[in-house]
Amino acid sequence: MTNKKKITVATIYFIIFITIWTCYRIFVDEWLDIYITNQVLCEFIKHGVIKNIIYTLPAIVLIKHYKNDISISLKEMFTTKVRWIKYLPIFIIFTIFILIYAYFACGEIAIADEFGLDKIVIVLFVGLTEELVARGWLLNMVIEDDKKWKGIIISTIFFLLMHFPKWIQYQMLISIFTSYACIVHIVLYFIFGWTFIKSRSIFVPIVIHMYWDLLLFIFVGG
Repeated sequence: MTNKKKITVATIYFIIFITIWTCYRIFVDEWLDIYITNQVLCEFIKHGVIKNIIYTLPAIVLIKHYKNDISISLKEMFTTKVRWIKYLPIFIIFTIFILIYAYFACGEIAIADEFGLDKIVIVLFVGLTEELVARGWLLNMVIEDDKKWKGIIISTIFFLLMHFPKWIQYQMLISIFTSYACIVHIVLYFIFGWTFIKSRSIFVPIVIHMYWDLLLFIFVGG
């Protein structure tokens, strides 16, 4: 399959995906918050069940279906051994950045009042579901051996657009693009993509993604 056709396939998938995800955000997400009073159970249903159905399952099916057209096979991305020490600087930089941000945003470095088991549930599933779609499938599909950065840029755009329904739902879209937050998101997406390509393991971007979200929930609240 030519790279142009790969991008077409990825784009068609993304249009279908974003339509379904937007409908869920508009018609189902807030309804769950209202009628499921147990917050931990609510987050498990939203992220552990629904998000896996919309994100993870289709991504795995597509990765297997296009196994001859992707750069890293499903088996390889789940079995490749990782030298985690190589990625230690990323964890250190993330920690320092969040601690500094928490200090200036909250006036102190302390565990956020909102942090609890429900946030841990979110952390456990968000990294898995989003990385399988954005890196395991989309980046994996559009990347070219001699133009890796082109693939990372394309997948970063897709991943940025994936967050639009959430940002619109919580009226954050304008503030994201009028503040440094947009730059932070883009840098993060580049890091997730680059570490996936370098390690050839989906676990690296998943763990890094989870660590970033965990730090945010612990010290900032979200």
